[in-house]
Amino acid sequence: MLPDYEIKQKPTKIERVIPFAEFILILIMIQCVLGLFTGTESSEDTIRFRMLAHSNSAADQAIKEEIQLQIQPLVENAVTQSTSKQELGENLAALEPTILQIATSIAGEQAVTLERKEALFPAKRSGLVFHPQSEYDAYLLTIGSGRGDNWWCALFPKICFVDEPEKKEEEKVTFFLWEWITGLFS
Repeated sequence: MLPDYEIKQKPTKIERVIPFAEFILILIMIQCVLGLFTGTESSEDTIRFRMLAHSNSAADQAIKEEIQLQIQPLVENAVTQSTSKQELGENLAALEPTILQIATSIAGEQAVTLERKEALFPAKRSGLVFHPQSEYDAYLLTIGSGRGDNWWCALFPKICFVDEPEKKEEEKVTFFLWEWITGLFS
């Protein structure tokens, strides 16, 4: 009599694809859960700023940085005093002459312009929130020809993405599954 032996078969194509499909589904589920807990900030509720130096040379960058140091406290003050986009727009419109005066005095003979318009901003990730490249309502401060790569959002991140007011009481975060497991053993 012949001894018993196991017949091994080659896995089918579907059996080879199933682990990859499961992995992709798990990644999608994790992304969805992260999206639920992180929420999204409305980019339409903010006024962004873009500041362009004349060029990327060290001298032009120094001029841009000096203007930034002088303007930053004024703009941050306007942001903290505002409770809505409309109020922020009014506060910043009142600052326009002061900002132009400061920028013109520092820039010397270079022309300085400040205008509020729809400006193109590159894609940006802020924590787990992704802001796509698009045109946003923004103030554009241009020094000279404005050929330098200078995003004001990098200098003033709170202006581009205004933080929501802090809640007085922080809610304690609990996880149902963990609470259930520890409840079984206590």
